[in-house]
Amino acid sequence: MDLYDTTLRDGTQGEQVNFSAEEKLRIAKKLDEVGIHYIEGGWPGSNPKDLRFFEMAREEKFVNARLSAFGSTRRPDRTPGDCQNIQALLQAETPVVTIFGKTWDLHATEILGVSLEENLAIIRETVAYLKEKDKELIYDAEHFFDGYKNNPEYALKTIETAREAGADRIVLCDTNGGTLPWEVAEILEAVKGMIPADELGIHAHNDCGLAVANSLYAARLGVRMIQGTINGYGERCGNADLISIIGNLGLKMNRGCLPGDSVRILTNLSRYVSDVANIPPVNSRPFVGRSAFAHKGGVHVSAVLKNPRAYEHIDPTLVGNQRRVVVSDLAGKSNIEYKAREFGVRLGDDNGLSRKIVQEIKKMEDKGYQFDAADGSLALLIRRATGEFKEPFTLESFRVIDEKTKSDSCRALATIKISVGKEHEITAAEGNGPVNALDNALRKALRKFYPQIDEMHLVDFKVRILEGSEGTAAAVRVLLESRDEKEVWTTIGVSANVIEASWQALIESIQYKLSKDKLNRNG
Repeated sequence: MDLYDTTLRDGTQGEQVNFSAEEKLRIAKKLDEVGIHYIEGGWPGSNPKDLRFFEMAREEKFVNARLSAFGSTRRPDRTPGDCQNIQALLQAETPVVTIFGKTWDLHATEILGVSLEENLAIIRETVAYLKEKDKELIYDAEHFFDGYKNNPEYALKTIETAREAGADRIVLCDTNGGTLPWEVAEILEAVKGMIPADELGIHAHNDCGLAVANSLYAARLGVRMIQGTINGYGERCGNADLISIIGNLGLKMNRGCLPGDSVRILTNLSRYVSDVANIPPVNSRPFVGRSAFAHKGGVHVSAVLKNPRAYEHIDPTLVGNQRRVVVSDLAGKSNIEYKAREFGVRLGDDNGLSRKIVQEIKKMEDKGYQFDAADGSLALLIRRATGEFKEPFTLESFRVIDEKTKSDSCRALATIKISVGKEHEITAAEGNGPVNALDNALRKALRKFYPQIDEMHLVDFKVRILEGSEGTAAAVRVLLESRDEKEVWTTIGVSANVIEASWQALIESIQYKLSKDKLNRNG
């Protein structure tokens, strides 16, 4: 099975997806490292950025992948030799060229504005010209499935023309993404009567949520090449997601399509491309999403503790992912016991303690807390319940003053009084906002007692109004993400006062840091 990645071209047609030439090269190298067979780098005739990418790519050595330049058949008023787009494909100097041509008679006559015979001539002449230049030629039959349903005889004639002109591979495109799996199967059987399956490919869009299913069905029927994008990026509803396709081919259909155990880095690949694209990963993405192997319901967790196969279709480590148990108001005793082991907390044989923790979580979630998104706060709650955690400091009071002058930006001043054992500390600090000022003042007060807090810093700060009917008096939830060199953790605070909610999340963040450091020393 040949995998053809078009993230760098078709993927960038999706909203909010944009790569610089340098970023495209980074992704191409990553795809080559994984073992993708073909990488479509872009459309050199459409923009200078893609031309620059191909210039840089010429200096790179690709070990597993063959690089392809993408473009259209010649313009109706040009020959291939004097068509600028065709010449740009040759200037890219790639071993593979992929061109698309019109298959649907509607597109030939109404969109391109040529006769059906002239469209066949355009396909024939373009393919033959590029084959004369010693290129591996992949022909994408645009709108093939719609074209076949509208005029099957003509649709078949277009791909037969491309093959006779020398195309090495004919790729059948579901460009509008509206074809159903059984239609794909029926049409493929007709095509296979004319072109062997191992010379065919499929390029499916996801407008009906069927791109992966259609691609896998084509593979089952012997089609040799599957085109798609990492994470399913692409125009409208996206393209076939190569992540899901690779997972299904390798682990469900026993048709390994990557070298060695490269399937184990699927999660890493998905997140890498997501990071470069600056698009948050989709937690629910199959195989690689953060929630793909997350268990929340108490009955599910109880079963997973006995045998993970009860609620997992594969071992998550096979694709580089991991099992997660989350705790919420749906949690049962099993969730708490699992998380306690994960946090290194000993609950012993006291079932009553687990139930007590469950009831406390349910009461707090009813007030707006959300522990499935705040593992740091959950760890502290469990450690407090077992008596393992002792408060490292006590707040006596704090005051925050926010000042805005006519000529200056807002500045905040926080004053804090805390006690550590029998010692008291009063400090003040400024910040660019009230939470920043509180953070600075608290760190200043605690530094001489706990110098390790300098190892941690805040990463993210999120505020959400829980119920909007009370307007500005509504309760808010604050989630605070922090990290040190070894770990990232999230803590939570809930209050009708955003400063108090922020304070709760802030002190729990520091308490979690001190708690885990103590646990690591003792462990």
